Amino acid sequence: MSIRGLKKKQPKTFKVKIITVDAEMEFSCEMKWKGKDLFDLVCRALGLRETWFFGLQYTVKGMCTWLKMDKKVLDQEMPKEDPISFHFLAKFYPEKVEEELLQEITQHLFFLQVKKQILDEEIYCSPEATVLLASYAVQAKYGDYDPNFHEPGFLAHDELLPKRVLRQYQLTAEMWEEKITAWYAEHRGIARDEAEMNYLKIAQDLEMYGVNYFPIAQNKNHTDLLLGVDAKGIHIYSINNRFSPNKSFEWSSIRNISYSEKELTIKPLDKKAEVFKFFSSQLKVNKLIFQLCIGNHDLFMRRRKVDSIEIQQMKAQAKEEKARKKMENQRLAREKQLREEAERAKEELERRLFQLEDEARQANEALLRSQEAAELLAEKAQIAEEEAKLLAQNAAEAEQERQRLEITALKTKEEKRLMEQKMREAELIAVKLVKESDRRAKEAEHLKQDLHEAREAERKAKQKLLDITRPNYPHMAKYPQYSPTDTRDANFDKGSIKLDLKDIDLKRLSFEIERERLDYLEKSRKFEDRLKELKSEIQALKLEEKQSGLCS
Repeated sequence: MSIRGLKKKQPKTFKVKIITVDAEMEFSCEMKWKGKDLFDLVCRALGLRETWFFGLQYTVKGMCTWLKMDKKVLDQEMPKEDPISFHFLAKFYPEKVEEELLQEITQHLFFLQVKKQILDEEIYCSPEATVLLASYAVQAKYGDYDPNFHEPGFLAHDELLPKRVLRQYQLTAEMWEEKITAWYAEHRGIARDEAEMNYLKIAQDLEMYGVNYFPIAQNKNHTDLLLGVDAKGIHIYSINNRFSPNKSFEWSSIRNISYSEKELTIKPLDKKAEVFKFFSSQLKVNKLIFQLCIGNHDLFMRRRKVDSIEIQQMKAQAKEEKARKKMENQRLAREKQLREEAERAKEELERRLFQLEDEARQANEALLRSQEAAELLAEKAQIAEEEAKLLAQNAAEAEQERQRLEITALKTKEEKRLMEQKMREAELIAVKLVKESDRRAKEAEHLKQDLHEAREAERKAKQKLLDITRPNYPHMAKYPQYSPTDTRDANFDKGSIKLDLKDIDLKRLSFEIERERLDYLEKSRKFEDRLKELKSEIQALKLEEKQSGLCS
């Protein structure tokens, strides 16, 4: 067989891209593959066995549709792209997630899809519930809360709350993180799969969970209602209220569902009940509604039958897996607890070791300080010994100085005594001078008084002489034989004698006064000279005594 023949036998393929909630995959498909072949390939790649919940969704001409399993892939209306993109999503939802979701991968895919629907606001959730759900999502992603590791801001890059909730409350990102972390800290010890299951158990009770909505009309002209299909049945809503249905048809009460072009008919099990008819915008919508109704109804009936062998095996395996995981989690919890205790013991030992090292370091430092102190004391002892020798030498010198000072003190004492004696002599001389001055002053006063009296007597004598001589002038006129001149001369000779005597006494007295004054001046000069000498001697003694004090 030639190489060309081998090449001709290789089947033609086309590429597809499968997008799951958290990953992307590419496959090469044979041209003849049906939708089920591609779907099974994806499920095998994911390790998924609960395939009945999922489907492959794609968009063509702006409308989302599901890949049909019984038709060839390329025979269905596909978008013109290479590779062709499909979204692997949950097409049908369980009534009770805890009972129906057996595999961990199934549970994880549901968790991611429902979480995305809540964040995209396809499923309405109250703000309080979104915070609780966010805390379980954080537990599933990060594990147990550790304040030492999960520091403030660790959720800054995680999308955990719908934008509607963020806009509704004027809270900062730090405040939201604090609220979520408060719940998150309460989930300690919960494994990832348990956290995801708790998330789904809360989400399945939300009104819009698992509902596919389609706009419908009760006549051909107006679209004023919404039709919802979920795991429990078909519900009719008003256009502005997706929470509370106006009318519901449970799968157990529906006898038949059919469509013709844009019209779809729901026949209740009760034949007497009114048949519900409505119109959709196009035939494709009716086909999609019909497809979802069949799938949900089949699952509804399947849940109420005895489980198949495959399901029983899967449930047994899931139960064993849960028991194994529980034991594993308990073992891990014990190991974690032991590890934490070991870490605490290690930290305690490290703390104790650090304390001992610190004490050893302090003891070593104390020893070094003691050695330094001993060396310093030895040095101080040597210095003290040298100082003692120096003090002894200084004591000997001080003793010699003391003896010299005693001798000097004796001399000083003698000189002081002489000085005091000279000062006393000076004081005595000064007293004598004062007394002599007083005596001389008194004598001068007496002499002045005597002089005054003598001059007064002279004046009186002269007056008297004038009085005596004045009456003789007329008598001399009567007796001209007597010459007046001779008479006057005779009288004046007598007065002259008296005046001369008086003048002589005055001169003698003045001379004595002058002589006494000169004697007094001479004595005063001598006393002043003596006082100056005494002052000079006293000043010299004081200076010598001061110099002696400075030298000592």
